[in-house]
Amino acid sequence: MLANIRRETYANLTTQISMRILIAEDDAVLAKGLITTLTQANYAVDHVSDGLTAKTMLQDSVYDLVILDIGLPHMDGLEVLKKIRQQGNKVAVMMLTAKDAVESRVRGLDLGADDYLTKPFSLDELEARIRALIRRGKMGSNMPLSCAGLTLDIASKQAYDNEKLINLSAREFGLLEVLMQRAEKVVSKEQLLEAVCNWDEEIGDNAIEVYIHRLRKKIDPTGAQIRTIRGLGYMLEAT
Repeated sequence: MLANIRRETYANLTTQISMRILIAEDDAVLAKGLITTLTQANYAVDHVSDGLTAKTMLQDSVYDLVILDIGLPHMDGLEVLKKIRQQGNKVAVMMLTAKDAVESRVRGLDLGADDYLTKPFSLDELEARIRALIRRGKMGSNMPLSCAGLTLDIASKQAYDNEKLINLSAREFGLLEVLMQRAEKVVSKEQLLEAVCNWDEEIGDNAIEVYIHRLRKKIDPTGAQIRTIRGLGYMLEAT
């Protein structure tokens, strides 16, 4: 079962998107230590204790990083990694391995893991490696996103209809970035709320609907549209 520990977002309105980490670890003591350390470091943390639930969470939610133990019940970490990479999920993956599991580490890297830590490990080293992986991911995420005639320049925080600038507020840009990152996939209202809220404020579902309404008007000429998927959320796609 999902243990939703804590969700926080950057206070900086120009970024808006929280750094979310999924911990997939069945050792309750180790998981508790990881959760405590990372929430104290102001990451938003979710925890699951088996591989099947981890795979489902990675299909349904957007994460910046997954800490993935190899020895998970129901579906091991290597199989989870294989499945999500086959589905095109490029989330940063840090594998947790046993000291003598050299073959597993090699296979994990071959399957697309970004890093690994051998148990037991220092929590300080874990945090340093997480920061490095997130920095690496943020550099890659500066590549422009596009859908039909709509282009989102992540580095400059600007949106374009072909070459014509679209005037967006910080929150509109945050919403559109999340939708474009998951183009042709459903994004829940909860995920969109996290993209536009500061940790110390609340915004209701009605506000999301207002922002979506404004975005639809602004991006309509580009040939990209935001569809409402009843009961699930929204999806950006080319018309």
